[in-house]
Amino acid sequence: MQRIRVNRSYMTALQLNTDIYRSLGIISEDEGLLRKAAKYLSRLAKQMADDPSRMTKEEFYAHVEKAEEQYKRGQYTVQQPGESVTEMLKRCGYDI
Repeated sequence: MQRIRVNRSYMTALQLNTDIYRSLGIISEDEGLLRKAAKYLSRLAKQMADDPSRMTKEEFYAHVEKAEEQYKRGQYTVQQPGESVTEMLKRCGYDI
């Protein structure tokens, strides 16, 4: 189960979900606060949907399969002792 760091402690997604619903229950009497919460959550969801780096599960697993095939063919790079990740990426031709 994935844990997410919140306020110097770790919470699971289920715990975060429970905390969000508990908080919504507390503010549910105040329509103004609910509107603010709904607007903010909509903004977060839109940011997530508009993120060009997001991919579907199918796309992700296709990338994993491609990487496994490349590894089996010996098409991979090894980080040299003392070499930083940035140095390795530059050596591989990435513009960093």
